[in-house]
Amino acid sequence: MPRTLRLLLGDQLNHQHSWLATVDPQVTYVLMEMRQETDYVRHHVQKVLAFFAAMRAFAAHLRAQGHQVVYLTLDDPANTQQLTTNLDRLLAQHRSERLEYQLPDEYRLDQQLQAYCAQLPLPSQAFDTEHFLTTRHELQNLFKGKKTYLMEAFYRKMRQKHQIMLEPDGQPTGGRWNFDHENRRKFDGKVNVPAPLRFLDPASQAQLAALRQMIEQQGVATLGQANLDQFDWYYTRPQAQQMLAYFVERALPHFGTYQDALHGDFPYLFHSRLSFALNVKLLHPLEVVEAALAQWQRQPQAISLPQIEGFVRQIIGWREYMRGIYWAHMPQFATLNFFEHRRPLPAWYWTGQTRMNCLRHAVGQSLERAYAHHIQRLMVTGAFANLAGVDPAEVDAWYLGIYADAIEWVEITNTRGMSQYADGGIVGTKPYVGSANYLHKMGNHCASCYYDKDKKHGDRACPFNSLYWHFYHRHRDKLARNPRIGMAYVTLDKMPASELAKILQQAEHYLAHLDEL
Repeated sequence: MPRTLRLLLGDQLNHQHSWLATVDPQVTYVLMEMRQETDYVRHHVQKVLAFFAAMRAFAAHLRAQGHQVVYLTLDDPANTQQLTTNLDRLLAQHRSERLEYQLPDEYRLDQQLQAYCAQLPLPSQAFDTEHFLTTRHELQNLFKGKKTYLMEAFYRKMRQKHQIMLEPDGQPTGGRWNFDHENRRKFDGKVNVPAPLRFLDPASQAQLAALRQMIEQQGVATLGQANLDQFDWYYTRPQAQQMLAYFVERALPHFGTYQDALHGDFPYLFHSRLSFALNVKLLHPLEVVEAALAQWQRQPQAISLPQIEGFVRQIIGWREYMRGIYWAHMPQFATLNFFEHRRPLPAWYWTGQTRMNCLRHAVGQSLERAYAHHIQRLMVTGAFANLAGVDPAEVDAWYLGIYADAIEWVEITNTRGMSQYADGGIVGTKPYVGSANYLHKMGNHCASCYYDKDKKHGDRACPFNSLYWHFYHRHRDKLARNPRIGMAYVTLDKMPASELAKILQQAEHYLAHLDEL
């Protein structure tokens, strides 16, 4: 084999990749910490720490296996902080005769590497990451010629393709493909919430403290809190495997039931916290699903069918579906703004200083931990931004920066698509917005809130209420014919004119004073 430089990006930490099955003295692996990646959006400091710690641990693993590794730290004087100029230097330094890389999951990096290799005077080749259950364009090809990509149809295909939870006759276990309606309960406190599994021993704390100091000294602009007491991320494969085992044993029995619940006392409830490990490829999706299915088979009385189905759907359905949407519609997807929203993100999205209890908690938790579960993201922070008419580009940047698991292929499809409906219905069939009634139904924030959940206008009326009706009123021309939200317009049209006027006036006042809410 010619002398080969193999590039590994920060989210390509796959211990099981076929590249690594053989140790070849002609192959050098390279991983880089770069300002190109820390600076293209302002990231949560814990996200940067988690990525760099995971990359360094992976490099150490490769060396322990006998592979040759070049690791460029952020403060290395030879680090140009740009991917292509670093590659130029390393290819020359190692007298490499060939460049290989794994297909990036972000469009911008894919384009950057394609352009670079096109002008490179030596052979290059891209390889699959061997992580996803579908190819980039499998979803697009599945729905070729159709206007919409129905997630439920895709999910069923995935179950059939991988023979997951099927009877011998090919029908779904339990007679139904989807048990989502059983998985929408408010948390009532009647079952114990497992304590978060943490991995911060003194050695890893010292390592992270040194990393944090280096990031600060290099002048990287970050957001969020760097307090290591709130650092609940893990960055090695053994830790990720331990987290998976802990989840299926302790949290999976109640995951489905309470996956949509909001609660101020429990930042994680029964959620797996596996998304970071999956997105940097420390865990394989089938590995995760198989562990959950094995636990279900061992504990069929403890883990009901709705619990296991809800979790499996997120991994092999929703996650793969979002990646397919990304590659079917980028780069245009990143420009879509169906509602033509233009307002800036309220200032308290960066501080958590708002009197709305649900948002103070969701934003505050995100700033503290670089984490929020999907309903906090969709129906609290995301829904409010949509109701307030915030520019989806600002929403994208906030979500991409603040969450440790956020990589553009999964962030932008969930944010600009599902959350903001800026794609006009490619991902979701309706805007996911709600009033205080939904928030009270699913959580415990309203009882102690400054605002009154029952008031649509007047002193201390919950902003979600008036903004909800204002949203539908101002977007009637775009939404009135949507069959999934017809009842909203039926209710709107039944309102007395005087009542509607008060609601709209209240909403206009709130929109003019978003930073003060």
